[in-house]
Amino acid sequence: MVAVTLWGSLSAVAGGKTKHEIEAKDIRELFRKLAEQYPGIEPWIDRGIAVAIDGVIYRDTWSKELPAGAEIFLLPRLAGG
Repeated sequence: MVAVTLWGSLSAVAGGKTKHEIEAKDIRELFRKLAEQYPGIEPWIDRGIAVAIDGVIYRDTWSKELPAGAEIFLLPRLAGG
């Protein structure tokens, strides 16, 4: 089980709920379970979500294992130039 915080616009697609407890072994499974529970998050996943695991940011590393008890923050990716 990991503690997941949806940051910014991501919490809106979860009905305003920011904190979640989810059983997932890696980022891919975490995204899949979130999309099952909150279908509105799928377009955000497709555009790109930055994942911070215990303070370290991972991008496009969907196979990264999630340590038990990890604190995870999901943030919409910023675009611009």
